[in-house]
Amino acid sequence: MSAKKPFRPKARRPRGFEDRSGSVLRAERHLIETASRVYDDWGFEPLQTPAFEFADALGKFLPDEERPNEGVFALEDDDGQWLSLRYDHTAPLARFVAENFQDLNKPYRRYQAGDVWRNEKPGPGRFRQFVQCDADTVGAPGPAADAEMIALAAEVMRAVGLDDGEYLIRVNDRRILDGVLETIGAAEPERRMRVLRAADKLDRLGRDGVCDLLGAGRKDESGDFTEGAGLDTKGIETILAFLDSGGGSRGEVVGRLEPLVGQSQAGRLGLAALGEIDAVLSAIGVGDGRAVFDPSVVRGLGYYTGPVYEAELLATAHYDDGKPIQFGSVGGGGRYDDLVSRFTGQAVPATGFSFGVSRFAAALSALGRVGAGQERPLVIVIAAEKDRSAHYLAMAAELRAAGFRAEAFAGGGNMGKQMKYADRRGAVAAVIVGSDEREQGLVTIKDLKLGARLAAEISDNREWREEQPAQITVASDAWVEAVRIVARRDGNSV
Repeated sequence: MSAKKPFRPKARRPRGFEDRSGSVLRAERHLIETASRVYDDWGFEPLQTPAFEFADALGKFLPDEERPNEGVFALEDDDGQWLSLRYDHTAPLARFVAENFQDLNKPYRRYQAGDVWRNEKPGPGRFRQFVQCDADTVGAPGPAADAEMIALAAEVMRAVGLDDGEYLIRVNDRRILDGVLETIGAAEPERRMRVLRAADKLDRLGRDGVCDLLGAGRKDESGDFTEGAGLDTKGIETILAFLDSGGGSRGEVVGRLEPLVGQSQAGRLGLAALGEIDAVLSAIGVGDGRAVFDPSVVRGLGYYTGPVYEAELLATAHYDDGKPIQFGSVGGGGRYDDLVSRFTGQAVPATGFSFGVSRFAAALSALGRVGAGQERPLVIVIAAEKDRSAHYLAMAAELRAAGFRAEAFAGGGNMGKQMKYADRRGAVAAVIVGSDEREQGLVTIKDLKLGARLAAEISDNREWREEQPAQITVASDAWVEAVRIVARRDGNSV
């Protein structure tokens, strides 16, 4: 009787989750560090909340008793309470503020970056785990605090290497649409939410698709039907006129919106908030070229109560076939005055900005703003003599002290295999001290980036072997500076 085969699990990754490589992680880390410096400069404090929260603290995303995993990843603790992985950073912030309300200086200004989890159907570019980076001000009620968050978002755009004109912060106030809905008699909560959702799909579905969702409803390409808001023809025309009110200066947009809100108090409050935001932004140098008023921005989440905004990338990159890559929105935020009151029973004003780190970093990498230029170059010290590993490790340490990423090769393999390893690691240079170099007090440095370029141009192998155009040999007291010159020649800053 044959022995039972041991169980070997299949190596597989769950759908909606991704493995992120070193280059991706470095690009994301660079983005987070850059944004964090801006937040620090503006007086915000870092905060880290736990990955798990009690499910009832997640507010809108609270799973019901019959479906504890609806929208979130939840588990039941040994005391019978449901815990959920955080869906975003805003609900945990609201819990933190409520729990520590008496001890916090208010307004409380914090920023946080970290993973969030969503138990939703995965798809292209839609993951169940991703990184968000947030900045929020809690305890400041006026539009000036919203204006500061908008200016902060614009400053992050600049800090990560975008020029003015390559991004735009689009701003609106949710109360203006509420005022428009009041004037057409469609302010009941369910209809309001359907109008908001329809307006939020303008970029994706276009005017015809939004028109269907404002009316009877829309059937998508798969055959699924979405019930509409049920507005009549005049109501649909009014909402479309509202969405078309953008363009021109911020003051011109406010002027076009005024007749649409009529005498609605909510609408008037929204217009007044935009007027103050315009005054503050103008005073601190954020002009119409960096932040505009756009009524089509409504933001999807239901907890926003006033000003809302989105950060859009206008710069374009291109795929290998020459087609342009459109990036669209990479972040956004707004005012949410009711979230903390769920815990405390009292209104606590709050406003914040958030961006998706993976999406934003991928866009910046495609534009050449985050990537190799921000990484410290890697140098590999070749193990030319197997009994001199201590010396090679000491050389790597010397390179690290000079600002490089460096390693002494520690695996098995001859010189050829080690050079292939260095190439595959993306190293800018390989450092070689064999017996000949050691006896003569020399160090050989191979410029791997230049070598790769020249190899594609030189067809004569004998010429390549004799001239070695991508290789230099220097005295042992000058080798680190020689590596630095090689790295700079390949566009690195060290």
